[in-house]
Amino acid sequence: MTTAPDPKPNSWMDATAIGLSGLCLAHCLLLPFAVAALPVLGQVAGDHLVHQVLILMAAPLSIWALHRTGGWKKPLVAALAVIGLGLLAAAAFVPVVAAHETLISIIGAVFVAGAHYLNSRLHRRGHKHA
Repeated sequence: MTTAPDPKPNSWMDATAIGLSGLCLAHCLLLPFAVAALPVLGQVAGDHLVHQVLILMAAPLSIWALHRTGGWKKPLVAALAVIGLGLLAAAAFVPVVAAHETLISIIGAVFVAGAHYLNSRLHRRGHKHA
């Protein structure tokens, strides 16, 4: 007999993953304004290393959250997460996409946040598959 999953233990993981995706999104959207307003901040925040550090923090947390909640078993959640994390990783680590790094990062962050949002909603409702 299976019981409905308890939403409380893993809710903070999805919320944190959504928060990190939001941080990435804010970084990508606000960076042009920060660069124009504060050249010193622009040199630090615009550093390619920032994107690499963010994906190295976001990917393990996202994977862990989806593993703990069983979200990776839900095809739509898994697809959104894989596409999003793949786009974020490509933007951070593949030099060929550097010209479109910001756009690719924004799309990837939205996909990851969407995966965790959907996972959180489905988890609270006790669904096993999406």
